[in-house]
Amino acid sequence: MSDEKSPVLENQGDAPDLRQKESPSNLIWLFICIIVSTAWFTRSHSQLSPLSIEERAQKILSQTPLIDGHDDLPILVRELFHNRVNDHNFTEAFVKGKFPGHVDIPRLKQGRVGGTFWSVFVPCPENGTDFSDKNYAASVRETMEQVDIMSRIQQAYPKVFSTPPNGTTAMSAFREGKIISPLGIEGLHSIGNSMAHLRIFHELGVSYATLTHNCHNRYADAAILELPGGGIKKSDPLWHGVSEEGQKLVFEMNRLGMIVDLAHVSTETMRDVLGAGKSEWIGSRAPVIYSHSSAYALCPHPRNVPDDILELVREKNSLVMVNFAPDFISCTASDRADGIPDADPVHATLERVADHILYIGNLIGFEHVGIGSDFDGIPTVPRGLEDVSKFPNLIKELLKRGVSDIDASRVVGGNLLRVWKKVDEVALEMQAEGALPMED
Repeated sequence: MSDEKSPVLENQGDAPDLRQKESPSNLIWLFICIIVSTAWFTRSHSQLSPLSIEERAQKILSQTPLIDGHDDLPILVRELFHNRVNDHNFTEAFVKGKFPGHVDIPRLKQGRVGGTFWSVFVPCPENGTDFSDKNYAASVRETMEQVDIMSRIQQAYPKVFSTPPNGTTAMSAFREGKIISPLGIEGLHSIGNSMAHLRIFHELGVSYATLTHNCHNRYADAAILELPGGGIKKSDPLWHGVSEEGQKLVFEMNRLGMIVDLAHVSTETMRDVLGAGKSEWIGSRAPVIYSHSSAYALCPHPRNVPDDILELVREKNSLVMVNFAPDFISCTASDRADGIPDADPVHATLERVADHILYIGNLIGFEHVGIGSDFDGIPTVPRGLEDVSKFPNLIKELLKRGVSDIDASRVVGGNLLRVWKKVDEVALEMQAEGALPMED
Protein backbone atom coordinates (compact mmCIF):
# COMPACT_ATOMS: atom_id res chain seq x y z
CA MET A 1 0.00 0.00 0.00
CA SER A 2 1.27 3.48 -0.85
CA ASP A 3 2.58 5.73 1.94
CA GLU A 4 0.93 8.84 0.40
CA LYS A 5 -2.39 10.05 1.85
CA SER A 6 -5.46 10.02 -0.31
CA PRO A 7 -6.11 13.48 -1.82
CA VAL A 8 -9.81 13.19 -0.99
CA LEU A 9 -9.15 12.77 2.73
CA GLU A 10 -6.21 15.14 3.01
CA ASN A 11 -8.16 18.08 4.47
CA GLN A 12 -10.94 16.32 6.32
CA GLY A 13 -9.65 17.15 9.80
CA ASP A 14 -10.61 14.50 12.27
CA ALA A 15 -12.05 12.08 9.71
CA PRO A 16 -11.18 8.52 10.52
CA ASP A 17 -8.08 6.94 8.91
CA LEU A 18 -9.54 4.41 6.48
CA ARG A 19 -6.21 2.46 6.15
CA GLN A 20 -6.60 -0.91 7.85
CA LYS A 21 -3.89 -2.92 9.55
CA GLU A 22 -2.97 -6.22 7.89
CA SER A 23 -4.73 -9.12 9.59
CA PRO A 24 -2.61 -12.00 10.97
CA SER A 25 -4.07 -14.37 8.38
CA ASN A 26 -2.94 -12.13 5.53
CA LEU A 27 0.57 -11.99 6.95
CA ILE A 28 0.69 -15.78 7.18
CA TRP A 29 -0.37 -16.14 3.55
CA LEU A 30 2.23 -13.59 2.51
CA PHE A 31 4.91 -15.56 4.40
CA ILE A 32 3.84 -18.80 2.70
CA CYS A 33 3.97 -17.17 -0.73
CA ILE A 34 7.51 -15.95 -0.08
CA ILE A 35 8.66 -19.45 0.96
CA VAL A 36 7.03 -21.11 -2.06
CA SER A 37 8.49 -18.53 -4.42
CA THR A 38 11.96 -18.96 -2.93
CA ALA A 39 11.75 -22.75 -3.21
CA TRP A 40 10.58 -22.50 -6.83
CA PHE A 41 13.40 -20.11 -7.68
CA THR A 42 15.99 -22.31 -5.99
CA ARG A 43 14.75 -25.42 -7.81
CA SER A 44 14.62 -23.60 -11.13
CA HIS A 45 18.12 -22.26 -10.59
CA SER A 46 19.46 -25.74 -9.74
CA GLN A 47 17.85 -27.13 -12.88
CA LEU A 48 19.57 -24.43 -14.91
CA SER A 49 22.88 -25.21 -13.15
CA PRO A 50 23.16 -29.03 -12.82
CA LEU A 51 26.04 -30.66 -10.99
CA SER A 52 29.19 -31.17 -13.00
CA ILE A 53 30.52 -34.65 -13.76
CA GLU A 54 33.16 -34.12 -11.08
CA GLU A 55 30.56 -33.08 -8.50
CA ARG A 56 28.31 -36.02 -9.36
CA ALA A 57 31.19 -38.48 -9.02
CA GLN A 58 32.25 -37.05 -5.66
CA LYS A 59 28.66 -37.15 -4.40
CA ILE A 60 28.33 -40.81 -5.39
CA LEU A 61 31.60 -41.73 -3.66
CA SER A 62 30.59 -39.87 -0.51
CA GLN A 63 27.30 -41.77 -0.24
CA THR A 64 28.20 -45.24 -1.54
CA PRO A 65 31.47 -47.00 -0.72
CA LEU A 66 33.62 -47.79 -3.72
CA ILE A 67 34.42 -51.43 -3.03
CA ASP A 68 37.20 -53.08 -5.03
CA GLY A 69 36.51 -56.79 -5.35
CA HIS A 70 40.14 -57.87 -5.48
CA ASP A 71 43.47 -56.41 -4.38
CA ASP A 72 46.64 -58.43 -3.85
CA LEU A 73 48.43 -56.15 -1.37
CA PRO A 74 49.29 -59.01 1.06
CA ILE A 75 51.32 -60.97 -1.49
CA LEU A 76 53.25 -57.81 -2.37
CA VAL A 77 54.04 -57.26 1.31
CA ARG A 78 55.19 -60.87 1.48
CA GLU A 79 57.44 -60.64 -1.56
CA LEU A 80 58.94 -57.19 -0.97
CA PHE A 81 58.96 -56.85 2.82
CA HIS A 82 58.97 -60.50 3.96
CA ASN A 83 55.76 -59.99 6.00
CA ARG A 84 57.43 -57.33 8.18
CA VAL A 85 54.73 -54.67 8.42
CA ASN A 86 56.38 -53.05 11.46
CA ASP A 87 59.61 -52.50 9.57
CA HIS A 88 60.51 -48.85 8.94
CA ASN A 89 60.91 -49.49 5.22
CA PHE A 90 57.31 -50.68 5.02
CA THR A 91 55.71 -48.07 7.26
CA GLU A 92 57.58 -45.17 5.63
CA ALA A 93 56.42 -46.18 2.16
CA PHE A 94 52.89 -47.24 3.10
CA VAL A 95 52.05 -44.15 5.15
CA LYS A 96 53.75 -41.51 3.00
CA GLY A 97 52.59 -42.68 -0.42
CA LYS A 98 55.84 -44.17 -1.67
CA PHE A 99 54.77 -47.83 -1.76
CA PRO A 100 56.08 -49.67 -4.84
CA GLY A 101 52.72 -51.22 -5.78
CA HIS A 102 49.33 -49.77 -6.64
CA VAL A 103 48.12 -49.17 -3.08
CA ASP A 104 49.12 -47.17 -0.03
CA ILE A 105 47.24 -45.04 2.49
CA PRO A 106 47.53 -41.65 0.72
CA ARG A 107 46.48 -43.12 -2.63
CA LEU A 108 43.56 -44.99 -1.06
CA LYS A 109 42.32 -41.69 0.35
CA GLN A 110 42.90 -39.83 -2.90
CA GLY A 111 40.97 -42.52 -4.77
CA ARG A 112 38.03 -42.27 -2.35
CA VAL A 113 38.25 -46.02 -1.76
CA GLY A 114 35.45 -47.13 0.56
CA GLY A 115 36.24 -50.82 0.73
CA THR A 116 38.51 -53.55 -0.60
CA PHE A 117 38.46 -57.32 -0.54
CA TRP A 118 42.11 -58.01 0.29
CA SER A 119 43.18 -61.23 -1.41
CA VAL A 120 45.21 -63.60 0.77
CA PHE A 121 46.55 -65.25 -2.37
CA VAL A 122 49.22 -67.92 -2.52
CA PRO A 123 50.26 -69.56 -5.81
CA CYS A 124 49.20 -73.03 -6.85
CA PRO A 125 51.63 -75.78 -5.82
CA GLU A 126 54.37 -76.50 -8.33
CA ASN A 127 52.68 -79.82 -9.07
CA GLY A 128 49.11 -78.64 -9.61
CA THR A 129 47.84 -82.13 -10.37
CA ASP A 130 48.75 -83.54 -6.96
CA PHE A 131 45.76 -82.96 -4.66
CA SER A 132 47.31 -84.63 -1.62
CA ASP A 133 47.28 -83.04 1.81
CA LYS A 134 51.08 -83.16 1.80
CA ASN A 135 51.30 -81.17 -1.44
CA TYR A 136 48.90 -78.56 -0.08
CA ALA A 137 50.50 -78.19 3.38
CA ALA A 138 52.68 -75.24 2.40
CA SER A 139 49.71 -73.51 0.74
CA VAL A 140 47.68 -73.68 3.96
CA ARG A 141 50.55 -72.31 6.06
CA GLU A 142 51.26 -69.48 3.63
CA THR A 143 47.57 -68.55 3.39
CA MET A 144 47.44 -68.31 7.17
CA GLU A 145 50.48 -66.01 7.04
CA GLN A 146 48.73 -63.87 4.42
CA VAL A 147 45.68 -63.55 6.68
CA ASP A 148 48.01 -62.52 9.49
CA ILE A 149 49.61 -59.82 7.32
CA MET A 150 46.28 -58.11 6.72
CA SER A 151 45.21 -58.57 10.32
CA ARG A 152 48.36 -56.80 11.52
CA ILE A 153 47.93 -53.99 8.98
CA GLN A 154 44.35 -53.50 10.18
CA GLN A 155 45.54 -53.39 13.79
CA ALA A 156 48.38 -50.99 12.97
CA TYR A 157 46.08 -48.51 11.20
CA PRO A 158 42.68 -48.89 12.90
CA LYS A 159 41.49 -45.45 11.79
CA VAL A 160 42.09 -46.37 8.15
CA PHE A 161 41.08 -50.04 7.86
CA SER A 162 38.12 -51.75 9.47
CA THR A 163 38.34 -55.18 10.99
CA PRO A 164 36.70 -57.68 8.63
CA PRO A 165 32.94 -56.99 8.63
CA ASN A 166 29.99 -58.93 7.22
CA GLY A 167 27.44 -57.74 4.69
CA THR A 168 25.28 -56.21 7.39
CA THR A 169 27.97 -54.30 9.28
CA ALA A 170 30.04 -53.09 6.32
CA MET A 171 28.22 -49.77 5.98
CA SER A 172 28.88 -48.96 9.63
CA ALA A 173 32.61 -49.04 8.94
CA PHE A 174 32.13 -46.77 5.93
CA ARG A 175 30.14 -44.25 7.96
CA GLU A 176 32.99 -44.20 10.49
CA GLY A 177 35.35 -43.16 7.70
CA LYS A 178 37.15 -46.50 7.54
CA ILE A 179 37.93 -48.65 4.51
CA ILE A 180 35.73 -51.76 4.63
CA SER A 181 38.34 -54.53 4.77
CA PRO A 182 37.22 -58.16 4.36
CA LEU A 183 39.55 -60.85 3.04
CA GLY A 184 39.29 -63.28 0.15
CA ILE A 185 40.93 -66.65 -0.53
CA GLU A 186 42.03 -67.14 -4.14
CA GLY A 187 41.86 -70.85 -4.90
CA LEU A 188 40.79 -73.75 -2.70
CA HIS A 189 44.27 -75.26 -2.69
CA SER A 190 44.58 -72.78 0.21
CA ILE A 191 42.32 -74.88 2.45
CA GLY A 192 44.29 -78.10 1.93
CA ASN A 193 41.26 -80.37 1.35
CA SER A 194 39.81 -79.42 4.74
CA MET A 195 36.34 -78.02 5.51
CA ALA A 196 37.73 -77.23 8.96
CA HIS A 197 40.31 -74.91 7.41
CA LEU A 198 37.53 -73.23 5.40
CA ARG A 199 35.57 -72.55 8.58
CA ILE A 200 38.64 -71.27 10.43
CA PHE A 201 39.48 -68.88 7.61
CA HIS A 202 35.90 -67.61 7.67
CA GLU A 203 36.21 -66.95 11.39
CA LEU A 204 39.39 -64.98 10.69
CA GLY A 205 37.64 -62.60 8.29
CA VAL A 206 37.67 -64.37 4.92
CA SER A 207 34.39 -63.36 3.29
CA TYR A 208 34.82 -65.03 -0.10
CA ALA A 209 36.68 -67.94 -1.60
CA THR A 210 37.55 -68.29 -5.27
CA LEU A 211 36.91 -71.93 -6.11
CA THR A 212 40.14 -72.27 -8.12
CA HIS A 213 43.18 -70.31 -9.10
CA ASN A 214 45.19 -71.39 -12.17
CA CYS A 215 45.04 -75.05 -11.20
CA HIS A 216 42.32 -77.64 -10.78
CA ASN A 217 41.64 -78.94 -7.27
CA ARG A 218 39.49 -81.69 -5.80
CA TYR A 219 36.46 -79.38 -5.87
CA ALA A 220 36.33 -77.73 -9.31
CA ASP A 221 37.93 -77.12 -12.71
CA ALA A 222 39.94 -73.99 -13.43
CA ALA A 223 39.75 -71.90 -16.61
CA ILE A 224 43.50 -71.89 -17.24
CA LEU A 225 46.46 -73.89 -15.98
CA GLU A 226 49.98 -72.78 -15.15
CA LEU A 227 52.61 -74.72 -17.08
CA PRO A 228 55.62 -76.23 -15.26
CA GLY A 229 58.12 -74.30 -17.36
CA GLY A 230 56.18 -71.05 -17.13
CA GLY A 231 53.26 -69.68 -19.07
CA ILE A 232 49.61 -70.70 -19.10
CA LYS A 233 47.18 -72.58 -21.29
CA LYS A 234 43.43 -73.03 -21.50
CA SER A 235 42.62 -75.98 -19.27
CA ASP A 236 41.38 -79.39 -20.25
CA PRO A 237 38.49 -80.48 -18.01
CA LEU A 238 39.07 -82.80 -15.08
CA TRP A 239 35.67 -82.86 -13.36
CA HIS A 240 33.77 -81.17 -16.21
CA GLY A 241 32.72 -78.51 -13.74
CA VAL A 242 32.18 -79.00 -10.02
CA SER A 243 32.98 -82.38 -8.46
CA GLU A 244 30.75 -84.09 -5.88
CA GLU A 245 33.12 -82.87 -3.17
CA GLY A 246 32.82 -79.40 -4.66
CA GLN A 247 29.04 -79.50 -4.39
CA LYS A 248 29.39 -80.21 -0.68
CA LEU A 249 31.89 -77.40 -0.31
CA VAL A 250 29.60 -74.85 -2.01
CA PHE A 251 26.82 -75.95 0.35
CA GLU A 252 29.14 -75.33 3.30
CA MET A 253 30.10 -71.91 1.98
CA ASN A 254 26.40 -71.05 1.66
CA ARG A 255 25.79 -72.28 5.21
CA LEU A 256 28.68 -70.24 6.59
CA GLY A 257 27.81 -67.06 4.73
CA MET A 258 30.99 -67.12 2.66
CA ILE A 259 30.60 -65.68 -0.84
CA VAL A 260 31.32 -68.08 -3.71
CA ASP A 261 33.73 -66.46 -6.20
CA LEU A 262 33.82 -67.74 -9.79
CA ALA A 263 36.81 -65.78 -11.07
CA HIS A 264 39.41 -68.21 -12.48
CA VAL A 265 36.99 -71.15 -12.93
CA SER A 266 36.05 -72.92 -16.17
CA THR A 267 32.78 -72.18 -17.96
CA GLU A 268 31.48 -75.62 -16.95
CA THR A 269 32.20 -74.80 -13.32
CA MET A 270 30.38 -71.48 -13.77
CA ARG A 271 27.30 -73.22 -15.17
CA ASP A 272 27.26 -75.78 -12.38
CA VAL A 273 27.46 -73.20 -9.59
CA LEU A 274 24.87 -70.99 -11.30
CA GLY A 275 22.44 -73.93 -11.42
CA ALA A 276 22.53 -74.64 -15.15
CA GLY A 277 24.90 -77.60 -15.29
CA LYS A 278 24.28 -81.06 -16.67
CA SER A 279 23.56 -82.64 -13.30
CA GLU A 280 20.51 -82.17 -11.10
CA TRP A 281 22.50 -80.10 -8.63
CA ILE A 282 20.84 -76.70 -8.07
CA GLY A 283 24.17 -74.96 -7.57
CA SER A 284 24.73 -72.22 -5.03
CA ARG A 285 21.72 -71.27 -2.93
CA ALA A 286 23.10 -67.75 -2.59
CA PRO A 287 24.15 -65.26 -5.27
CA VAL A 288 27.80 -65.40 -6.30
CA ILE A 289 30.43 -62.99 -7.55
CA TYR A 290 33.26 -62.88 -10.04
CA SER A 291 35.72 -60.86 -7.97
CA HIS A 292 37.94 -59.96 -10.95
CA SER A 293 36.73 -61.03 -14.40
CA SER A 294 35.66 -59.19 -17.54
CA ALA A 295 33.44 -59.66 -20.61
CA TYR A 296 34.44 -62.48 -22.98
CA ALA A 297 32.64 -60.80 -25.89
CA LEU A 298 35.11 -57.90 -25.75
CA CYS A 299 38.20 -59.97 -24.95
CA PRO A 300 37.92 -63.73 -25.63
CA HIS A 301 40.14 -64.90 -22.78
CA PRO A 302 39.22 -68.10 -20.89
CA ARG A 303 39.28 -66.03 -17.67
CA ASN A 304 36.39 -63.89 -18.86
CA VAL A 305 32.62 -64.43 -18.75
CA PRO A 306 30.72 -65.40 -21.95
CA ASP A 307 27.34 -63.88 -22.77
CA ASP A 308 25.32 -67.03 -22.04
CA ILE A 309 26.90 -67.18 -18.58
CA LEU A 310 26.16 -63.49 -18.05
CA GLU A 311 22.49 -64.30 -18.54
CA LEU A 312 22.77 -66.88 -15.75
CA VAL A 313 24.45 -64.25 -13.58
CA ARG A 314 21.37 -62.09 -13.99
CA GLU A 315 19.02 -64.98 -13.19
CA LYS A 316 21.01 -65.71 -10.02
CA ASN A 317 21.01 -61.99 -9.05
CA SER A 318 24.80 -62.21 -8.98
CA LEU A 319 27.69 -59.94 -9.89
CA VAL A 320 30.68 -59.64 -12.26
CA MET A 321 33.39 -57.26 -11.01
CA VAL A 322 35.44 -56.08 -13.97
CA ASN A 323 39.18 -56.82 -13.92
CA PHE A 324 41.74 -54.18 -14.94
CA ALA A 325 44.45 -56.61 -16.13
CA PRO A 326 45.37 -55.57 -19.70
CA ASP A 327 45.39 -59.20 -20.89
CA PHE A 328 41.75 -59.56 -19.82
CA ILE A 329 40.35 -56.28 -21.14
CA SER A 330 42.13 -55.89 -24.49
CA CYS A 331 42.80 -58.97 -26.60
CA THR A 332 41.90 -60.60 -29.90
CA ALA A 333 41.10 -64.20 -30.80
CA SER A 334 44.00 -66.34 -31.96
CA ASP A 335 44.62 -69.85 -33.23
CA ARG A 336 47.38 -70.52 -30.72
CA ALA A 337 47.70 -74.08 -29.49
CA ASP A 338 47.47 -72.98 -25.85
CA GLY A 339 44.01 -71.46 -26.38
CA ILE A 340 45.10 -68.03 -25.12
CA PRO A 341 44.17 -64.96 -27.20
CA ASP A 342 46.64 -62.39 -28.46
CA ALA A 343 47.10 -59.46 -26.11
CA ASP A 344 46.43 -55.94 -27.41
CA PRO A 345 48.17 -53.71 -24.84
CA VAL A 346 47.88 -50.58 -27.00
CA HIS A 347 44.15 -50.43 -26.32
CA ALA A 348 44.36 -51.36 -22.63
CA THR A 349 43.02 -48.11 -21.20
CA LEU A 350 40.62 -46.70 -18.64
CA GLU A 351 38.15 -46.30 -21.48
CA ARG A 352 38.44 -50.00 -22.31
CA VAL A 353 37.65 -50.92 -18.70
CA ALA A 354 34.58 -48.70 -19.00
CA ASP A 355 33.67 -50.57 -22.20
CA HIS A 356 33.51 -53.83 -20.24
CA ILE A 357 31.39 -52.29 -17.48
CA LEU A 358 28.99 -50.78 -20.02
CA TYR A 359 28.81 -53.99 -22.04
CA ILE A 360 27.82 -56.07 -19.04
CA GLY A 361 25.50 -53.38 -17.70
CA ASN A 362 23.69 -52.95 -21.01
CA LEU A 363 23.40 -56.71 -21.54
CA ILE A 364 22.16 -57.89 -18.14
CA GLY A 365 21.60 -54.71 -16.15
CA PHE A 366 23.82 -52.42 -14.13
CA GLU A 367 22.65 -54.28 -11.01
CA HIS A 368 25.07 -57.05 -11.99
CA VAL A 369 28.40 -55.34 -12.64
CA GLY A 370 31.08 -53.96 -10.33
CA ILE A 371 34.81 -53.24 -10.05
CA GLY A 372 37.55 -55.79 -9.25
CA SER A 373 40.87 -54.21 -10.14
CA ASP A 374 43.37 -56.98 -9.33
CA PHE A 375 45.77 -54.19 -8.33
CA ASP A 376 49.06 -55.38 -6.81
CA GLY A 377 48.52 -58.70 -8.57
CA ILE A 378 49.01 -57.53 -12.15
CA PRO A 379 52.40 -56.57 -13.65
CA THR A 380 50.95 -53.90 -15.95
CA VAL A 381 47.93 -51.62 -15.69
CA PRO A 382 45.60 -49.82 -18.10
CA ARG A 383 46.56 -46.28 -19.07
CA GLY A 384 44.55 -43.95 -16.90
CA LEU A 385 44.15 -46.51 -14.12
CA GLU A 386 47.70 -46.66 -12.84
CA ASP A 387 46.74 -47.18 -9.19
CA VAL A 388 43.87 -46.83 -6.71
CA SER A 389 44.06 -43.03 -6.75
CA LYS A 390 42.58 -43.09 -10.27
CA PHE A 391 39.28 -44.77 -9.35
CA PRO A 392 37.28 -41.49 -9.48
CA ASN A 393 38.34 -41.03 -13.11
CA LEU A 394 36.66 -44.32 -13.99
CA ILE A 395 33.43 -43.21 -12.31
CA LYS A 396 33.57 -39.92 -14.22
CA GLU A 397 34.05 -41.83 -17.47
CA LEU A 398 30.92 -43.88 -16.80
CA LEU A 399 28.92 -40.73 -16.07
CA LYS A 400 30.23 -39.06 -19.24
CA ARG A 401 28.95 -42.04 -21.23
CA GLY A 402 25.45 -41.68 -19.88
CA VAL A 403 25.40 -44.05 -16.92
CA SER A 404 22.93 -42.66 -14.39
CA ASP A 405 24.01 -41.68 -10.90
CA ILE A 406 21.90 -44.53 -9.50
CA ASP A 407 23.53 -47.11 -11.76
CA ALA A 408 27.00 -45.70 -11.08
CA SER A 409 26.30 -46.07 -7.35
CA ARG A 410 25.39 -49.69 -7.96
CA VAL A 411 28.59 -50.31 -9.89
CA VAL A 412 30.93 -48.73 -7.34
CA GLY A 413 29.66 -50.77 -4.39
CA GLY A 414 25.90 -50.97 -4.07
CA ASN A 415 25.71 -54.24 -5.98
CA LEU A 416 28.40 -55.90 -3.90
CA LEU A 417 26.68 -54.85 -0.69
CA ARG A 418 23.39 -56.29 -1.97
CA VAL A 419 24.95 -59.65 -2.84
CA TRP A 420 26.87 -59.77 0.43
CA LYS A 421 23.76 -59.13 2.51
CA LYS A 422 21.85 -61.81 0.62
CA VAL A 423 24.64 -64.31 1.24
CA ASP A 424 24.32 -63.55 4.96
CA GLU A 425 20.54 -63.99 4.78
CA VAL A 426 20.82 -67.37 3.04
CA ALA A 427 23.29 -68.55 5.69
CA LEU A 428 20.89 -67.62 8.48
CA GLU A 429 18.04 -69.39 6.67
CA MET A 430 20.09 -72.57 6.24
CA GLN A 431 21.21 -72.53 9.85
CA ALA A 432 17.60 -72.00 10.98
CA GLU A 433 16.62 -75.00 8.85
CA GLY A 434 19.11 -77.08 10.81
CA ALA A 435 21.88 -77.38 8.21
CA LEU A 436 24.91 -78.85 9.96
CA PRO A 437 28.58 -78.17 9.22
CA MET A 438 29.92 -80.35 6.42
CA GLU A 439 32.48 -82.92 7.47
CA ASP A 440 35.35 -84.15 5.28
